[in-house]
Formats: sequence, structure tokens, C-alpha cells
Amino acid sequence: MDGRVRPRLAPVSEFRFGAVATETIEDALLHLAQQNEQAVQESAGWMGSFRETRIVEFVFLLSEQWCLEKSVSYQAVEILERFMVKQAENICRQATIQLRDKTMPQNWRALKEQLFNKFILRLVSCVQLASKLSFHYKIISNITVLNFLQALGYLHTKEELLESELDILKSLNFQINLPTPLAYVEMLLEVLGYNGCLVPATQLHATCLTLLDLVYLLHEPIYESLLRASIENSTPITRQEAHFVSVKEDFMLLAVGIIAASAFIQNHVCWSQVVGHLQSITGIALESIAAFSYAILMHSVGANTPGRQQPIPPHPAARALRAAASSNT
Repeated sequence: MDGRVRPRLAPVSEFRFGAVATETIEDALLHLAQQNEQAVQESAGWMGSFRETRIVEFVFLLSEQWCLEKSVSYQAVEILERFMVKQAENICRQATIQLRDKTMPQNWRALKEQLFNKFILRLVSCVQLASKLSFHYKIISNITVLNFLQALGYLHTKEELLESELDILKSLNFQINLPTPLAYVEMLLEVLGYNGCLVPATQLHATCLTLLDLVYLLHEPIYESLLRASIENSTPITRQEAHFVSVKEDFMLLAVGIIAASAFIQNHVCWSQVVGHLQSITGIALESIAAFSYAILMHSVGANTPGRQQPIPPHPAARALRAAASSNT
């Protein structure tokens, strides 16, 4: 975003696996699985609506500009997503009440306008909050944030910046330490290493980061293709799309799809073994893992996919996801 030389982040090759006791890993994996199950069960309505490509790209570029870890950028996207969903639900609730009672002023329009006007401020505040959660790394100062906003033509004070952070925290009941898909990916890679995976975890990790970026940037196209495959129909109806929200919020499913696609890129000969390990670890059906990795690969490399190379074809794979979506009716 400017011409200054920025310090380099630590290379992903320095990421260490195998340094944690198996008991700790088992407990952490169980905790993530429970969090994921709760998130899937509670998913509904607007969830996933604000992982739009331009928003995610802005967050990624800003995180890169400020030399933040990849985990911070994913955390910022998830904080912003949940905050915006809360705001959208509040506006819809106000609109319903005030349109029903026509004697009341339509304050929901003012709320909507305010949300638009403060969106960039909210986005930057989410990045700053995410940086504060990453206590082992750098925290973005208020001066840095204000200078960045001023460069974009937004004039804010320190008080307004603090109020923005507080508004986000209050809206989310101060629960902003949200699990991200990266946490699931890295935990599963750790388990794969202990289980004797033929593809080294560090080798898979670098490719997983690239594909996870891609899934975030192409969130809608990838999940739309997955939905069409799951219902075997190119034009899903609104009810089917609503039922599919739970799939979009399933980070464990996303993680196994990312790892399976990475394994195919790194060494397609070992793909079946990696998918078998992922199935035994998570309990997710082989067909579902194949379907997700198929969708990711088709939107990334566009090459021959595991659905065609392995004995698990993509169309039967889609039926497992269709059953998962329909079970939420």
C-alpha cells in the first residue's frame, strides 16, 4: 500500500510440528470438535454473508501491510463477519418492528446508513482487535491505525477508534477469540504427523495456507459449486441454500478439504492414505472429504482431481453433503 520496505515474516518452513504431547493434542482436538459442532448447530440466517471477496482481500492486504501473522488475518475476517451479522440482524429486527407500527420513526434506516459510513473503521478495528489477541506477536497501535485511515481520507480521533473497538466487543459479548479454519488445519496436521502420514506436515502446511487463502477469497464460488454438486442441480432453490449454511460454517469439514487438496497437489499417490487418516480422525465421510477437495482443486489448479484419480468419484461424494444439509431441515 506504500513504497516502504516491510520486514519479512518468519518463513512457514519454521513452523514446528511434533513438539506437543499427544495427550494435549487429543484434548485440544476434542475441544475444537465441540466448538465446531456448536457452531454448525447454531448456524442460520446471515451467517457467512460477509466473507465477500473484496472484504477478505482488504483484510489480507492490510494484514500484510502491517506484517501480521496469517492467523491474525483469518481471525479479523471472522470477527468482522460475526459483528456484521449481528448488525444486520439488528437492522432487520428494527425494520420489522417499525414498519409494523407506522407511528414509530424508521430509525433502522439511520442504523443502516451508519453501518455503511463506519464500515472501514469497523474493518480496521477488527484487524486491530485480532492483533491484540495474538499476544506473542505485534499489536497494531492506535497511531498506526489513525494514520492509515487518514491516508484513505477517513478522519477519526483516538476516542472514536476506542469506541469502535468497544462497540464490536459489546456486540459480540466480548467473545472475539473465535476459532478459525487455520486452527483446525494445524491441529489435524499435528495429528497426521503422529499417525505416520506419508506427506510431511510441514510440507502440507505451506500448501494449506495458500489454499486457505484461496477459499477465503473465492468463498462464494467454491461453496456454490459444492452446493450444486451436493444436490446434483445447477440451480439450487432458496430453501436448499438456507440449509447449506451449516456446511459453510463447518470449519472441520473445510480443514479436511484443505488438507486433502494440499496432499493431492504435493503427492497425489499418497492422497488416499491422507484422506483415510482424516476420516478416522474426524469421522467425516470419505465421500465428503473427496467432494470438498474436488471443489477446492477445481477453483485453484483446475487439474485432474482426486475424484477422478481415486476410487471415490465426485458425484457419489456429493450425496453425503446433500444428506448433511437436508438433515438440518
